[in-house]
Amino acid sequence: MLAQQRQSAILDLIRQHGGVRVSHLVSRFGVSDMTIRRDLEVLAERGLVDKVHGGATLAGPGSAEEPGFAAKSIRQQAEKRAIARRAASLVEPGMAVALSAGTTTAALARLLAEVRGLTVVTNSIPVADALYQDPRADQTVVLTGGIRTPSDALTGPVAESAIGTLNVDLLFLGVHGMSPRTGFTTPNLLEAGVNRCLVGSARRLVVLADHTKWETIGIATIAALEAADILITDTGLPPEGRTLIGEQVGELILVEPA
Repeated sequence: MLAQQRQSAILDLIRQHGGVRVSHLVSRFGVSDMTIRRDLEVLAERGLVDKVHGGATLAGPGSAEEPGFAAKSIRQQAEKRAIARRAASLVEPGMAVALSAGTTTAALARLLAEVRGLTVVTNSIPVADALYQDPRADQTVVLTGGIRTPSDALTGPVAESAIGTLNVDLLFLGVHGMSPRTGFTTPNLLEAGVNRCLVGSARRLVVLADHTKWETIGIATIAALEAADILITDTGLPPEGRTLIGEQVGELILVEPA
């Protein structure tokens, strides 16, 4: 197992149990005490965990705390890849689609680089970069201007004005959290405004959210659960979440991480 994969698995355990001991991780992963401590140090430096004597606990973010793109990119990598693959199957040549900011939408962008005749609207710098790395002459990428956030999203009135004039077939929306009470949320107020504009520009809304987003709540609501035509998540979503979400979204799609 690569260090990045092990760190992602450690973070999953900490999220499940609230905290773990170094001795337990040493036994579970079959590596040295020093290796585990280095892994925890990496996670702590990224603001994902708090180191305590003999182990680590989950860092307790507030509803307005926003992790950076790099910090989010190591979380639930297998789940995000599976979600992105399923989302890509919804895209047909010649479509106009929008991708919001997020690590899952960035994974989707890499897959969409092969779709011919596609127009992609995004306020995400990593999404645009993914499409520009291997550009196609028959693709158009529209990157909004705006104020850059920690998640590498472009926000504010410039971005909102640009999006407000456009109409797309599908919006693939990444979210910070989802809950029956608060809907789909983000920890960034400016990003919420842009995302609402994206929702308004789209004929159909497809939300991409791995299971850890369940019952996570950001300060600003983007849309209610019932606004989603499709929600793609992974099989780690608990039974309660499957029932409650399934009753409200148009279609719930569960994917198996590979």
